[in-house]
Amino acid sequence: MKTQFITVDANEAAANAAYRLNEVIAIYPITPSSGMGELSDEWASLGKKNLWGTIPLVAEMQSEGGAAGAVHGSLQAGALTTTFTASQGLLLMIPNMFKIAGELTSTVFHVSARALSYQSISIYGDHSDVMSTRTTGFALMPSCSVQEAHDMAVIAQAATLESRVPFLHFFDGFRTSHEVNKIEYLSDEQLRKIISQDAVFAHRNRGLNPEKPFIRGTLQNWDVYFQGREVVNPYYQDCPRIVENIMARFKEVVGREYHLFDYAGAEDAEKIIVIMGSGAETARETARYLSKQGEKVGVITVRLYRPFSVEHLLQAIPSTVKSIAVLDRTKEAGSLGEPLFLDVVAAINDGIGKFKQTPCIIGGRYGLASKEFSPAMVKAIFSELAKENPKKHFTIGIEDDVTHTSLDYDPGFSILPEKTVECVFFGLGADGTVGANKNSIKIIGEDTDNFAQGYFVYDSKKSGSITISHLRFGPEPIKAPYLIGDGQASFVAVHQFSFLERLDMLRFAKQGGTVLINSLYNKDEVWSHLPVEVQRQIISKKLKLYNINAYEVAKKAGMGERVNTIMQTCFFAISNILPREEAIAQIKKAIKKTYGKRGEAVVEKNYKAVDETLENLHQVVVPSVADSKVTMRTGMPDDAPDYVKTVVDRILVFDGDSLPVSALSKDGTYPSGTAKWEKRNIALEIPVWDPNICIQCGKCVLVCPHAAIRMKVYDPELTKKAPATFKSTLAKFPELPGKSFTIQVAPEDCTGCGLCVSNCPAKDKSVSNRKAINMATQAPLREQEKQNWNYFLDIPDVDRGAISITTIKNSQLLQPLFEFSGACSGCGETPYVKLVSQLFGDHAIIANATGCSSVYGGSLPTTPWSVNKEGHGPAWSNSLFEDNAEFGMGMRLASDKKFEFACELLKQNIDLLGETLVDETLKADQGNEIGIRKQRERVEQIKQKLSGSKKEEALLLLNVADNLIRKSVWIIGGDGWAYDIGYGGLDHVLASGKNVNVLVLDTEVYSNTGGQASKATPRAAVAKFAANGKGLAKKDLGLIAMSYGNIYVARVAMGYSDAQVLRAFMEAEAYPGSSLIIAYSHCIAHGIPMQKGLEQQKLAVQSGAWSLYRYNPQLAQEGKNPLIIDSKEPSISITDYAYNETRYRMLVNKDETRAEQLIKEADQDAKLRWSRLQRLADLEGEIHKHQ
Repeated sequence: MKTQFITVDANEAAANAAYRLNEVIAIYPITPSSGMGELSDEWASLGKKNLWGTIPLVAEMQSEGGAAGAVHGSLQAGALTTTFTASQGLLLMIPNMFKIAGELTSTVFHVSARALSYQSISIYGDHSDVMSTRTTGFALMPSCSVQEAHDMAVIAQAATLESRVPFLHFFDGFRTSHEVNKIEYLSDEQLRKIISQDAVFAHRNRGLNPEKPFIRGTLQNWDVYFQGREVVNPYYQDCPRIVENIMARFKEVVGREYHLFDYAGAEDAEKIIVIMGSGAETARETARYLSKQGEKVGVITVRLYRPFSVEHLLQAIPSTVKSIAVLDRTKEAGSLGEPLFLDVVAAINDGIGKFKQTPCIIGGRYGLASKEFSPAMVKAIFSELAKENPKKHFTIGIEDDVTHTSLDYDPGFSILPEKTVECVFFGLGADGTVGANKNSIKIIGEDTDNFAQGYFVYDSKKSGSITISHLRFGPEPIKAPYLIGDGQASFVAVHQFSFLERLDMLRFAKQGGTVLINSLYNKDEVWSHLPVEVQRQIISKKLKLYNINAYEVAKKAGMGERVNTIMQTCFFAISNILPREEAIAQIKKAIKKTYGKRGEAVVEKNYKAVDETLENLHQVVVPSVADSKVTMRTGMPDDAPDYVKTVVDRILVFDGDSLPVSALSKDGTYPSGTAKWEKRNIALEIPVWDPNICIQCGKCVLVCPHAAIRMKVYDPELTKKAPATFKSTLAKFPELPGKSFTIQVAPEDCTGCGLCVSNCPAKDKSVSNRKAINMATQAPLREQEKQNWNYFLDIPDVDRGAISITTIKNSQLLQPLFEFSGACSGCGETPYVKLVSQLFGDHAIIANATGCSSVYGGSLPTTPWSVNKEGHGPAWSNSLFEDNAEFGMGMRLASDKKFEFACELLKQNIDLLGETLVDETLKADQGNEIGIRKQRERVEQIKQKLSGSKKEEALLLLNVADNLIRKSVWIIGGDGWAYDIGYGGLDHVLASGKNVNVLVLDTEVYSNTGGQASKATPRAAVAKFAANGKGLAKKDLGLIAMSYGNIYVARVAMGYSDAQVLRAFMEAEAYPGSSLIIAYSHCIAHGIPMQKGLEQQKLAVQSGAWSLYRYNPQLAQEGKNPLIIDSKEPSISITDYAYNETRYRMLVNKDETRAEQLIKEADQDAKLRWSRLQRLADLEGEIHKHQ
C-alpha cells in the first residue's frame, strides 16, 4: 500500500487517530489542547465516520471536570470514549481518573502537556500537569514528535483495550502540539490490523446494561478496601508486556519501530541521557551527531512512563555506561528530585549488577513552559557527565544566579544538515502571518518532495502582538523541535516595518541570505528609512533586500490590513521553491480551503491580492554605506523605574531568555503601571482631533479600548508653555467655567482601531464624512504628537470631588487606571474594564477570571493596571478560571473582617486618637469621592498619632488602618467563566448577598482559547465546538440572577447606550449587596471589522438579540418597579444584525437550509425574550405598586 503523507500539527495528528477510534468524545476548550476538540467537532459536523462506520458523538461540556464525568459515564455505558485537555483542565479531571482507573476501564485521554499555575499562569508546555496524575492509576505514554503523536495515539488505544489500564497519551504543549510537520498517515486498513476487535467487543460488554444488570462504584469499609486496591496488581504488571507486543504489531503493520525504552547512540556509550517528550528527539539527534564524531554518548527515550518497567529500562541501557543524566520537564519543590530521576535511580539500584561499574546518576530540569531546549544544551549535559564530580541536581537553559544549579552552554552549536533551509517570519497578531505560513508549510510538505516543519511563537498578548514563524524544509525528515538560531536563517521576512526600530530581527539572517520587508515606502525610499543598525547588518552579511508595500496592495484588494497572502506570495516568488505559476496556483488552492467557508467575496479578495503582489515586489539595490539618520530605540527612558529598565525592556525585545533567576519575583508579585513604558507603535493610522467641530461629549474617550485617547479640562495658563502643535479650545463644562479643553492621542500606544471615529457624533457640515475625530497616517504625526502627549500628561487631572460623574463627558475627565493593554485592536471588553478603573479604581480590589481579561490585564512583562499620582490604584489578582467568583468573595470577606477588626481597634486606641477622630472615622460616609478622600485623610491622622507608640493595640491598628478606607470588590471575567465553568460558584456568590460587583464581559464565545462556543453563544452562530451552528438558545444569565430578588442585575451595551452603561456601573457600586453587570462585548471572533464593533452592538439591541435592562431591588423597597427596561421593542430582524458577522454567515455558505431554520428560530428567541422581559417588568411593577 502506498504511503500517504499529510502535513499537520500534533493536535491534529493525535485527534485524527482518536476520532477514528472512538464513539463518544467529550470536550472542553483549554490551550493548547483545544485544537483536538475543535477538529473532532468539525469532522463530526461534516459527517466523517470512525473506524466502525459511524459518526462519533461530540459533546461540549461546561468544564474539564464535566468532560471527565461525561467520559466516565459514557465508558460505564460501554462506549469507546475519549477526551482532550491540558494543565489545570487535567487537574480537574483527576478525581474521575482515579475512578476510571480503579474500575479498570479502557480509555485514552490525549493531553497537550502544559505548565501548571504556580507563581503565574503559563500556556506553554512542560510535564507538570501530567506528573500530577502519577497516582491515578493511568498509564502514561509520551510522544516526542508530530509523527509519534499520531502513532502513539493508536498504540495507546490498542493497549488500553487489551490491558484494561486507562492511558494518558501526552505530548509537549505548543512545542509538539502546534508544530506542523510532514508525517506518514495511518490508514483505516492499518488501524484495523492494530486494534483488537475482540478487545473492543469486551469493552462494550463490560458496559452497564439493564438486560444483564450489575452494580459498580460501591462504598467499601476498612475490612475490604485495602484488598480491593491490591487486586488490580496483575493488570499493571502485565501492562508493559502488552504495550511491547502492540508496538511489535505496529512495526509489522506500519514499519516504524518503538519499544518501551528506545536507545540511540554509541553501542559502547559511557554517558547517556534519559528523557521523554520532544526533548528526547533533540537529545537523540544530538547523540547520533556526536557519536558519529567518536563520542561515547547515547540517549534513552521513555515511551511508557507508567507503569514503569525496570526490566525494559535495564535492557535498553548499554552495560558500558558510567554516568547518566535524567532530565525532567517539571519541578517538584521540596522533593529529593524530579519524578523520572527518582524512578531511574530506583531502577538502576534494582539492576546494579548489570553494569561494569556503578553509574553516577544526576538529575536535571529543563524546558519549563516551553523554554528552549537545543542541541547545544544536550552537548553541555554530556560535557557535565564527563566531569569527575558533576552537579547532582542541575538546570539547563537558564542562568540560575540564586542557587547556582545552571549549566553553561555554547548557543552556536548546530547539528542540522546543510541542505535544510531555515526561514523566519515576523508578523503582527491577526495580520494572518501565522495562518499563511501554516499554509506554506502544507504546500511545501504536500506538493513537493521536501519535508517541512513549522513552529510559531506568540507572546501572551492578543492580536496586535508580535508573532514569529520558524519554517524549515529540506530533502530529509526534520527532527528539530527547537527554534532557528542566530545566523541560521536564509530568509527573514519582516511584515511590520516598525518592528525594525525595536527588535534585532536580522540577527537570524545567515551570510548571503534574503530579507523581505513590508513597508509604507517604495523601493527607492525604503533604504533611507531603515535604522542605521539594520543597514549595517544588511551590508555586513551581504543580504539581498526585497521591499513591498503590502498595506497598499491589501487596501486595494479590500483586505484592510491583512497582508498574509501578499507576503506569502512574495516568499514563494523569491525563494523559488516551486515554479512561480505553480506556487500561485497552490496559494489560491490554500486560500479557497482556508477562507471558503467565509464566503466567495473573501476568497476573491485574497485572489486579487495574490494577483497584484508581484508587480509591487521589488529588489532593493543595497548601497555600500550605512548612512541612515534613523536609529533603533535604545532601551527605556532615563526616568523609567529600574525594574522597567532591567526586566521589562529585555522581555519586550525578546531577550527574556537571558534574564537570570534573581531578576524574577519570588512570589509572582509585580509592580503596577508598567504598560505605559511599552510603546508598541503598531498603528498605521491614528485619530486626529479637530477642536472646531468637537462638542466635548467624551464618547471617543469612553470607547477607546486602550485608553490612548483622553481629555482634560485645565487652567488656560498651562497652554502658554505647550508645544506649538498642541491643540486646545474653550471648555464647555458648566461646573468648570473659564477653563481650556484638550483631547489628546498617545501616538505610540494607539492601535489604530478607529472606534473613536465611528463613535464620534460631531460631524463637519461642510465636509462629508469628516468628524471631530478623523484618522490620519501615523508616521508623519508621531514625533509631534509624542511631544504633545507628554505635555498633556503633565497637565493636572480634574479634582474628582469638583464634578458630578453621572454624565459621560464628566466621567471621561477621570484618569483611567487601566491603560495601554495588550487587548486586540478595537476590543469590545476593555472599555468596560477601563470605566471600572476610572470610577472606582483608586479603592478597588479586582478578582479576574482566567481568560482574555486576565491575559491582557496581567501578562508579563507589563500590566495596564495603573496608579494615580497619589500612588493609589486597583489591586489586581488572578486565581484560576473556574473559581473566580469564590476568589473575589474571599477578597470581600477579608476586607470586611479587616475593616471590622480595625473598627474594634479604633475604640481600643481612643486614648491616643481622641474621641472625635474615632467617632468620625467609624461613622464616615464613604459613598462618594469626597467621603473616601476625607476618610483617607482621617486614616493618615490615625497613622501619625499612633506612630512611635509601643502599645500593642496601636501596632495592631497601624497594621490594618488602610482597611478603614472603603474597598470596592470587582469580580471580572468572560462568559466562558460566568455561564459555564464558574457558574456554580458565581451563583453561590451572588446568592450570598455579599457586597461584590460582578462584571461579565460577554463575547458569546470562549475568546481567549480561540472562539469556542459557550452557553452564552446565541442560536445560529457558528463557533468552534459548534461547527454546524449552535442549535440551542443563549442562556439568560440575567433572568436567572433576577429570580433571587436580592441581586442588582444590569444588561448593558456601550454601542447602544453609554449613559445606561454609566448608570448601571454607578448603581451596582452603590447597591449594598451582590451586583451583576452583563456587558455586550464585540470580539474579533465574531468576524467583523473591529471599527464597526459599536455599530454591531447597537444592531444587536435593536434586533432584540441583546435587550437592555436594570433590576434594582432597592427600588422595590421604595414601592417602585425594580425592573427598568432600557431598550425599545425589536425594530429590525435578527438577520439585519447577524449577517454582518462571519460567525452567522459561515453557516449560510456551509448549509443554507440549516442556516435559514436556525436564524428563524433565533428571531423567535429574540421576540420571546422581549415578550418575557416585558411581562416580567409589568408583573414586578404590579406587585410592588401595592406593597
